Amino acid sequence: MEAESESPFRERPPLDDDDAVKLLEAGELEVLGRMPWSSNMTFLVDVHCPDAPIVQGVYKPVRGERPLWDFPAGLHKREIAAFELSRALDWDLIPPTVLRNGPLGEGSVQLYVPTDYDEHYFTLREEPVHQQWFQRLCAFDFIINSTDRKGGHILLGDDGRLYAIDNGLSFHCEFKLRTVIWEWAGDPLPADLAAALARLIDDGLPAGAANLLTLLERDAVLARASALLSEACFPADPSGRRHPWPLV
Repeated sequence: MEAESESPFRERPPLDDDDAVKLLEAGELEVLGRMPWSSNMTFLVDVHCPDAPIVQGVYKPVRGERPLWDFPAGLHKREIAAFELSRALDWDLIPPTVLRNGPLGEGSVQLYVPTDYDEHYFTLREEPVHQQWFQRLCAFDFIINSTDRKGGHILLGDDGRLYAIDNGLSFHCEFKLRTVIWEWAGDPLPADLAAALARLIDDGLPAGAANLLTLLERDAVLARASALLSEACFPADPSGRRHPWPLV
């Protein structure tokens, strides 16, 4: 009887975000293969560090991006800026993501999240335990101007945490919001979210995000945060057109 082939997805050791960032920044990248279902070149990699367990990452080299008419090249930088902003807000939304030189040149490397791909926003949104996390993501997507928040970009990790991935189409200075998250449109913004936005406006963008964006993009983030805080409620879509396609 033939032995079953080993899965390319390794069980991830428990890591906090700071430890994961250190491993992703310092480790040697070994490409295992191309990830399916991605319009740009995206690779699963093993990340090897001496005296540390192997972790896996998702490597997106800039040279593998498909050109877009409405976004400049360098979507990998927006992936990293989204993580850095989420971390500064302490909103726990995005897997650790770093800037790296890899086998195909500069790109982003994001910690791979073992997950059940049958789960997504539309299967998870009714569960009360996730409501606060989804409200944070709703506010976050508004301030980063997420242009493509599909339901399938929400992962339920094997560790029980939710993660928002595929954040490259964000931070444009022109308002382009497209998202599936409209459940709280017009509802009052919770006090903890308002306090986090106020800190962001007072302190400015964290350097890890600001250094990856243009001046206009940085100003636009703070303008959207100020507008959301001033309105004191979740964004609404009177046009009914600000949805991505496909929805999942």
